[in-house]
Amino acid sequence: MRIAMFSTKPYDRRSFEGAPGASAHEILYFEPRLAPLTAPLANGAEAVCAFVNDDLSAPVLEVLAAGGTRLLLLRCAGFNNVDLAAAQRLGLKVARVPAYSPHAVAEFAIGLMLSLVRGIHRAYQRTRDGNFALEGLLGFDLNGKTVGVLGTGKIGAIVARILAAGFGCRVLASDVHPDPGLQAIGVTYMDPRAIAAQADILTLHCPLTPETHHVVRAETLAIAKPGLLVVNTSRGGLIDTEAAIEALKSGRLGGLAIDVYEQEADLFFEDLSNEILTDDVIARLLTFPNVLVTGHQAFFTAEALGAIAEVTLGNATRFAAGEALGHAEVTASAMVPHKA
Repeated sequence: MRIAMFSTKPYDRRSFEGAPGASAHEILYFEPRLAPLTAPLANGAEAVCAFVNDDLSAPVLEVLAAGGTRLLLLRCAGFNNVDLAAAQRLGLKVARVPAYSPHAVAEFAIGLMLSLVRGIHRAYQRTRDGNFALEGLLGFDLNGKTVGVLGTGKIGAIVARILAAGFGCRVLASDVHPDPGLQAIGVTYMDPRAIAAQADILTLHCPLTPETHHVVRAETLAIAKPGLLVVNTSRGGLIDTEAAIEALKSGRLGGLAIDVYEQEADLFFEDLSNEILTDDVIARLLTFPNVLVTGHQAFFTAEALGAIAEVTLGNATRFAAGEALGHAEVTASAMVPHKA
């Protein structure tokens, strides 16, 4: 099967070329993001492989379908960038990687949390400038604190277990499907608003759907416990960034650590160090000492890249053989609103 891969970085190519089943397919690697202007590059490819910031809207899907594409391979778990109704109308199958390495994202979320709580990122910058003073770096113990986990799928469940069993936190969770295993270790499920009012830290691990869009917004932050810390390694659209900035200015929000950003498509995965940031919102965020921003790297481990390549190519192989895609297939019904 001929596969056109977009948003390709050198590490993507290395992981796919070394993955099992790679020799069974012809992979065309394209560095640009998939967009209306670049979609014609896939002409003649039976499958298109896309990443989190690729444009899979109806106009793009129409170009792909007209060029012979029959399968959309998402090398990620999320699918909020896909017009699933249009894909169904055009006869395009959509397959994702449901759980490539939940430990990678979960562990990174904990890392962001620890850095935010203890000021590790600030201390690193200070000591490089010869400043070894501790003033301004006072943190707090995670032990005994209340942490809210919005979304307890594979990633959120691991985070909840690390926090409860590893750090001795009181864990409050929200999910449309409570996890009995988490409840057995003391995790309490409740409404997201109730969690915000009690939590010292809130970490986001739910999918981006119409109902979870801006689940952290002005109204949420208004009832939040003063000084709340928020960590987001899921999807940028879960946070109303403008509202978060206002809450940071007032002190209602005590800190923010994000690996994802709602308008990240033109920023993340690119080296812009020699350019002027034209996104005023992210530029403003970067001025706050209690804000930590990373460039969508939570997934970025050797294990995760290997799993992504293997599962994605496996999806392509099954499709080519006329086999069912199973749990990897995403249909229009997946966009039914999800209660965080």
